Amino acid sequence: MQDLREMDLMSRGKDLFDKKEFDRAQFVFSEIIDMSDKNAEAFFYLANIFHMKGEIGKAIKAFTKVLSLDPGHTDASISLSVLYNDIGHYEAGQKVFNQASERVKSTNSSTPDDQHVNKKFALKHLELADLYLSYNRFDEALFEYEKVIVLDPDNYESRIKVAKVYAKRGFTSKALEELKKLLNEKPAYMPARLALGVLYYGMGRVIEAQSEWEKVVSREPFNAEAKMYLNLSQTATETHI
Repeated sequence: MQDLREMDLMSRGKDLFDKKEFDRAQFVFSEIIDMSDKNAEAFFYLANIFHMKGEIGKAIKAFTKVLSLDPGHTDASISLSVLYNDIGHYEAGQKVFNQASERVKSTNSSTPDDQHVNKKFALKHLELADLYLSYNRFDEALFEYEKVIVLDPDNYESRIKVAKVYAKRGFTSKALEELKKLLNEKPAYMPARLALGVLYYGMGRVIEAQSEWEKVVSREPFNAEAKMYLNLSQTATETHI
């Protein structure tokens, strides 16, 4: 009966976590741990909540507990390494990183280097960056997005988000620079062209915005987002006239 109760609480906790109701989720996961201090998953979610709240000491303790219960928990290893590096404990962070890397390599012999682990690190930073952005904590979001780009240079979405952060902070010239640089490197990456069009439009440079969206449509005739932007911009212009 206790197992069923535990499963029910885990389901509820995850749902609250996904809805970003972190205080309520924390209460639920703490209740699970009070019932059983062997639930690695509950500790993992609790550790993530502590991390998001900036309670770094508690987060480190919880991630360490996860690894004591489940030494093969790669995501906990990566999260713990990220935390150690963030507070300047580089040797400890590198040690945890190396252990995670070795585990990944042992289960994926086709991986010749740390690229797979780096991408897992990047995803963790991306999650945190998106969370910071949702609360308009732009400096922290920018810092995390930059880490994503270093760890996973092929994550072009993060480069677009860096531009969006600059735009939200009012640094439109810097945002333009970021998007143009990305398009110079990857001219066929249409999401960047869409974002550039939105940025131009927000600056009142309607013709340039429409030009970017038209380029998207010419390359991707069924791109609904580009068509929507074009229609909206044309309607707005006609109404204004």
